[in-house]
This record gives sequence, structure tokens and C-alpha cells, in this order.
Amino acid sequence: MTIRNRRSFIIKGAMSTAAMIWFPGLKRFAKTLDASDKPRFKISLAQWSLHKALFSGELNHLDFAAKAAKDFDIYAVEYVNQFFKDKATDSQYLAEMNTRANDAGVYQHLIMVDGEGGLAEPDVAKRKEAVENHYKWIDAAKTLGCRSVRVNAYGAGNDALALHDAAVDGLGRLATYAKAAGINVIVENHGGLSSDGQWLKGVMKEIGMSNCGTLPDFGNFCIVNGDGSMGHNTCIKEYDRYKGVEEMLPYAKAVSAKSYDFDAAGSETKIDFGRMVQLIRKSGYKGYLGIEYEGSRLSESEGIMATKKLLEHLIQ
Repeated sequence: MTIRNRRSFIIKGAMSTAAMIWFPGLKRFAKTLDASDKPRFKISLAQWSLHKALFSGELNHLDFAAKAAKDFDIYAVEYVNQFFKDKATDSQYLAEMNTRANDAGVYQHLIMVDGEGGLAEPDVAKRKEAVENHYKWIDAAKTLGCRSVRVNAYGAGNDALALHDAAVDGLGRLATYAKAAGINVIVENHGGLSSDGQWLKGVMKEIGMSNCGTLPDFGNFCIVNGDGSMGHNTCIKEYDRYKGVEEMLPYAKAVSAKSYDFDAAGSETKIDFGRMVQLIRKSGYKGYLGIEYEGSRLSESEGIMATKKLLEHLIQ
């Protein structure tokens, strides 16, 4: 019996008993996992929200799923491959991840993949290498029961048309490989042209594959960085975040609710979450909104809870 079938069996059996009436906590837990009960929006936790704890060794990657459930009452997680970089083909380690997540009642939603090369590299050999570097993460996602693998559509140079053609080829090739595994290949706005909503929309439209889509992030819309990196700390040209999210939403298979800080009323100080949620509702998107706290004033745990509280208020 697969993990997903086992979970469904347990839940349906539990819900058929009168005991469910007397244990509201169990009922809430079952409702979170029951595939037949699908609210329009659900909340997941991106592992990057705890990157400081993970990099310092305070938190072990294998304990992340349980922490999401125990500390934050969140039952879906989004992994970052940096925290188990050398484990993509380690069947024993992936099995342990499955066991830990299953024991905590946590659904492993997706893997965010970095450091494997740009799928829009104009150089044919480099692009081919990047595509093949991602195969192991597609396979790992299938093993973990994930729906998607988030990738990066970047490449050398500034020729928008050349990068468009390269992205169509690279993403299309990877999506073709992933289709056989039932995995989505999704692109996040992650700097450069990938943060240009019109450009990325054009790439998605030309690829035209049902398992190739986007992961709109509320915060990553830097097109030109002052230090020439893919980061966002020295941005000198930024795409309109609301326009970008709206352009990406028709192809979205996940959404990253990036947050930085909050005011006394609980509102995010840099991003209008209310406006973002309105755009998401209007688009017809149904699925997970992933908490990705990147602030420094609040602790990671405080930032996660502040983001969760705001999202719950807006999506009810």
C-alpha cells in the first residue's frame, strides 16, 4: 500500500466511526489530509523559511516535516534541495523522509531545485547538462510523492529572444521527462528575465504542456541586479510584482507567499497580501499558498506564524 493510499484508508476509516465526534483534534487532522475535502486554498510551509536554523545545524532536514506539523500546525511542506543536496539518489534517505513525513501526517508538496544549471542557457551543451542534472530530482520527487519540482529558467546573456527559445527547449525537454513520472516542472520568478511576467508567460504559452507551469513568488521581481548576481539585495530594476503575479497565475501550480516584516496590525509591510489574494482568487487558482518568510526583525518561527495568521485571515 502506498503512503497516500495508506493515509486515505486511515482517514476514511476514522471518519466512519463515532469516535470522530468525541475527538475534535483528530477530526481536524483528518480534514487536513482527506483528499475528498479540498478547500480552495491550503497553506504549505517552504523550507527556506527556516534556512537559518537549517544552515546552522539547529534544525536537521529530516526533522523539518515534523516541525511544520508540531510547531506551526501546517501539514504540507516545500523542500529546498540545498538541504539534502547529495541525497537525491539515496533511496534509504528518501525512504526515511517518507517515514518522517508520514508519521507526522505531512504531505510533501514539492522540491525547489537550485544549483543544477539554468534551463534557459543559450549554449546547447550547457542547457543539455542542466536538463539532465534535474532528472534525479524529478525521480526523487516521484519517490517522495511530490507533485512538482521548481526549477530556474535563467541563462547567460541579455538577448530576450535567444533566452526565450532556450527556455522553451530546456523546460520542454525536462517536462517531457517529468511527464512520465507524473511530475510538474514549475518556474519561479527568480531574477533576470524569469522575473519578467510577460517573458515567462510567453515561454509557458509556447511550451504548451499541461505539466509545465509557474510558481509565482510575491517577492522575487528583480530583473536587473546591481552586482550582476541572481539575488535581490542590490536590485536596480524591478518588475511590478502585482502585474507579474497576475501574468503568471494562469500557469500556476503553486504560489509562494513571500513575506519580510509585519506592522502592529499584522499586515505585511512591503507586499499588499490582500491585493495578492484578490489576484489569486480572480485567476481561479486552487491549491497551496506556501509560506516563505525571509525577514530578519522577527525570528523565523515568529515570521512564519505572522504570515500564517495573515493568510488565514485573508483566505477564510
